[in-house]
Amino acid sequence: MEDYEVILNAIMAHLNPEDVPNDDSIPVGISNRHIHLSQAALEKLFGNHYQLTKLKDLSQPGQYACKECVTLAGPKGVIEKVRILGPVRAETQVEILQSDTFKLGVKGALRLSGDLDGTPGLTLIGPNGAFEMAKGVIIAKRHIHMLPEEAERFGVTDGQVVTIDFAGERGGSLNNVVIRATANSGLECHIDTEEANALGVTPGTTIKIRN
Repeated sequence: MEDYEVILNAIMAHLNPEDVPNDDSIPVGISNRHIHLSQAALEKLFGNHYQLTKLKDLSQPGQYACKECVTLAGPKGVIEKVRILGPVRAETQVEILQSDTFKLGVKGALRLSGDLDGTPGLTLIGPNGAFEMAKGVIIAKRHIHMLPEEAERFGVTDGQVVTIDFAGERGGSLNNVVIRATANSGLECHIDTEEANALGVTPGTTIKIRN
């Protein structure tokens, strides 16, 4: 046993610190524009009793990307082939990028998912028809999903706003990151593609919550 510990300590001493696992690191998920549909909107776009077709599971338990895509239509333009995420929700929600607001001609509200009061709407176009949204277009606030027990370990609480740090050549910090500590969550920090590109974030990147 002593020989094993000596060998292990020697290996650890020569490792790059970045290679040593750190429980304070949180994986990053990068989100592009996407849609969450209500059943009513789904049937308007694709037909009566239509069911979404799962393409692949996402990091959050029970959520998945779908085969189906639709077109977003605003006062100034359209964006085609926008992916639907399942399962269906009580309300339809479209999450876009800041740059999309100029192409569509809508003013995206910076919100957490589900906070839709006072947000703008637009038109969704599918193979079977169109659905007019009175509200529900948002730019998602950056946030971190975690379980309540993970929040306790990190020393944060649900709804708390924190600063996160990125490593790498274009690394930096992001403020105003909201903690979402709920049951049945997968530990992951969510930012959009514009934020990821600015910081050189790629799949496999991790962040740390600043203390």
